[in-house]
Parts: sequence; C-alpha cells; structure tokens
Amino acid sequence: MIDSVETFNRVYGLETRHPLVTVADLSQTTVYPRHCTFHYGIYALFLKQVKCGDLRYGRQIYDYQEGTVTSFAPGQVVEVNIPEGVHPVSQALVFHPDLIRGTSLGQDIKRYSFFAYASNEALHLSDEEKMLFRDCLDKIQRELQVPADKHSRRLITRNIELLLDYCMRFYERQFITRTQVNKDILCRFEELLDNYFQSNMPQTEGLPTVKYFADRVHLSPNYFGDLVKKETGKTAIAYIQEHLIDVAKEEILGSQKSVSEIAYRLGFQYPQHFTRIFKKTVGCTPKAYRETPA
Repeated sequence: MIDSVETFNRVYGLETRHPLVTVADLSQTTVYPRHCTFHYGIYALFLKQVKCGDLRYGRQIYDYQEGTVTSFAPGQVVEVNIPEGVHPVSQALVFHPDLIRGTSLGQDIKRYSFFAYASNEALHLSDEEKMLFRDCLDKIQRELQVPADKHSRRLITRNIELLLDYCMRFYERQFITRTQVNKDILCRFEELLDNYFQSNMPQTEGLPTVKYFADRVHLSPNYFGDLVKKETGKTAIAYIQEHLIDVAKEEILGSQKSVSEIAYRLGFQYPQHFTRIFKKTVGCTPKAYRETPA
C-alpha cells in the first residue's frame, strides 16, 4: 500500500524531505521494485523518459514509450513489471491528499479527470511539452530544497495546480491530434447504442451507463467521457439520453404501446421517471407528444 510519501520514498530508496510531497528522479535510484502491485493512497504523476517495462491497470497493459505521462489517484491499483537489466528512467511528482486540503486545488482536484484514465490512455508529450512539465517539477523541487516558511505550501500547491492545468491542455491537444481514432470510437459508440435498444438489454440490464459503453471500446469511463465531450460538445450521459429520447419518440408515434410499456422497454423501473425525463427534454409529456398533430 503506497499511502504516504514516506512509503513511496522507501520503496525507491529515496530521502523524504517533505512528509506530503516529493519530486523524484527515479533514474538516480538504486532500489526499485521489478514485479509488484501498488495500491495507491496518494496522487502520483510519472514522466517516462525511455521504455521501461510494462504496467497493468485493470485488464489493460501499457508498454511505456518515451515521453509519456501516467497519473494515479488514491484508490487505484497498479501492477508493475520491469524486466531484468532495465532501469526506470522517469521523473515523478507524488503528493498526499492532505497537502491540498483547504486549497483551491483541493476543491478542484476532481476536475482533473485524467487521474482516472487507464494506463493505456497515457499522455504523450512533444519535446516542448516535456520542457514545460519538467519546469513545473523544477519549481516544486526548488521549494522543497529551501527552508519552509508561510509561503511554502501555497507555492507548492499552486505549482502542482499549474502542472495539472498543463496536462489538461496537453490532453486536449492529444484528443485533437487523434481525431480519426476518436471518430472511429464514436461510430462504435453509436453502433453499440443502437444494438442496446434493439435488444432486450434495457429490460434485463436497465438504463445504459457510460461505463457499459466505455468497457466495450476498451477505455476508462473518464477518458471515454472526455473523448465524447471533445468530439460532440455533449457529455456521454447526455449523448446516451438523447439517443434514448429518439428511440422513445419512435415508440410513441410508431406503436400502440402504453407509456408504461415503453418506459419498461427502455429500461426505466418507474414510468414516472421516464415521463419526467421526456418532458424535461422534449417539453411535453409522452402522452401529449403522441396526441400532437404531425
């Protein structure tokens, strides 16, 4: 269990300068695990500078390449495998949740959705982006090397926040440069949506979730949701709901089924819930929609 900065430093044979945050150059370590599973209780970002082994997160394996960033948050479990003869060459920022409690970063930390991305959704940096990433690490490191004063915590957390903001920008760039791949995923998403409502899955599984579709395109829910938002301007849940309403309209106008029958067929447990969502989206109840002249 990596639940403290001190534990992380002990695993890699590093000195602990601050109990809640560290910037580590793992290329300087002589002690490091080759085969282990980390249960994270802290936040961590790694900039990998060379290929240095495999990492398994969930069911996915990621083969690290040069210039990639992976990030982990409390609650995540990661399996690490480093081959014999390979030394990790990476820089790491590790910080405990207590460091950011009561700060603007603590309030906004959930905005950085990439912490919940799977390992195979790592951030790939250009040379210029790597320089910006390292510059942020250098600023944090300098603060850790001087005696602490009343400004230290604020400067450290603000520089961490700056680094995370840069990562958000870099991920947005990555979404743009992978437009064709993203469009292929959206097409698959549309196909899965159609198949879901054409089958009996709504009756057996209920309303479809973002996780259901993310799993089937082999992405984490957060990455999938961000991809859909970047490509369509809508959240994944809004996209699903829009499709559901389109199917509902077809059922209402193209069949003699009651509103309750349609609601159950679409996966709603309660017809009132269906009526409420339909009215909020369309502006009238299902019954009124059926009775409105074409």
